[in-house]
This record gives sequence, C-alpha cells and structure tokens, in this order.
Amino acid sequence: MSEQQSIYEKAVALINAANSEDPNKVTVDGKAWPKELLYSHRMSDMLERFAPEADDAMKLAIRAQHIQRWKSPRDAYPMDRIGYLQWRKDLYKFHAKTAGDLLALAGYKADVIDRVKQAVAKKSIKSNPDTQLLEDVTDLVFIEHYMLEFAGKHPEYEEDKWIDIIQKTWKKMSDEAHQFALSGSIKLPEPLVSLIQKAVAGS
Repeated sequence: MSEQQSIYEKAVALINAANSEDPNKVTVDGKAWPKELLYSHRMSDMLERFAPEADDAMKLAIRAQHIQRWKSPRDAYPMDRIGYLQWRKDLYKFHAKTAGDLLALAGYKADVIDRVKQAVAKKSIKSNPDTQLLEDVTDLVFIEHYMLEFAGKHPEYEEDKWIDIIQKTWKKMSDEAHQFALSGSIKLPEPLVSLIQKAVAGS
C-alpha cells in the first residue's frame, strides 16, 4: 500500500469512527446502523455510481458531508425560517471544520483539506465543481433514500408544496445529475414518481 493510499484509508476510518458515535439508530434490511454512518455509506455508494472517476479528496468530502450532524440539532435554534437558515449556516461550518480536523489527523496537507472543507461547507455551488458534485450526490441520495421518508413526516403538504420542494432540489443539481436521475440510474420513490415528473416538467 502506498503512503497516499494509507493516508486515505486512515481518513476514511476516522470519518467512519466519528459517524459510528451517532446515538440515533436506523434499521435497514434487518441491520441496525448509526444514522449518519448509514448516510455516509449511501453518499459514497452514490458517488461511485454517479462519478466513479472522482478523486480521493471528493470521496472524502462526500463521505464527510453529514459528519456528526447530531451534535448540532435543529431544535437548538428558533423553529422559524431565520432559525433554520442560521442552523444550516452553522452546520456547514461545523461539518467543514470537523472533516478538516480529521483529514489533518490522517496526515493530509492543507491543499486537500481546503478542497474538502470548501465542498463540505457548500461554498460556491454552480461555480466550484467540487461543491456542485457534492450537491449532486446529496440530492440524488435524498431522492432515492429520503424523499419518501420526508413526505411521510409532512402529510399536511399539498401537491403544490411538494412540487415546489422538488423543483428547488432540481435547480441545485447539474444537467448531468438530472440525466442520471431520470435515466433509471437511481430508484425513484414510487408513490412520488408522478409528482417528480410533474415538477421536473414545470421547472
């Protein structure tokens, strides 16, 4: 194993260990997972499907996207729009710093750490290719694994509200991600397929 590969494997192990501390558990196919560890695996799996040529820096950024998210709970902020936006802003900073610290511990130099932190902090979506790739993978994972669950938590939402949510997600994605999502490369949530099609047609 080369020195670079050894550093990469150490960084992955550190990220996995950090997310394994999640006290929130979910069960998938009979296996219990720490919630954010499962999310990180789903992110890495989607990256391999969507952009298998991605380099190590992006593989690490994708895996660290939600690192230790439970440490910054939404209900620690006011439950209004302003509180939500402040939570998201602080959350991106927290994820970026946590990821950067772990990469430094693994032995990465500043250039790789800065790239990862920029992507994880969602800096310059649409103009930074790293951030756009992370956004694409995030949205593809949301559509395939979490959109239906989210819908179940908000039965009060009318069709127009759902179309707006889907369209806002769609607008953050690249053309390549749009094509990937509609090509059968991801599993669309069956009960929401007609809504997704209607939203995309009107976007």
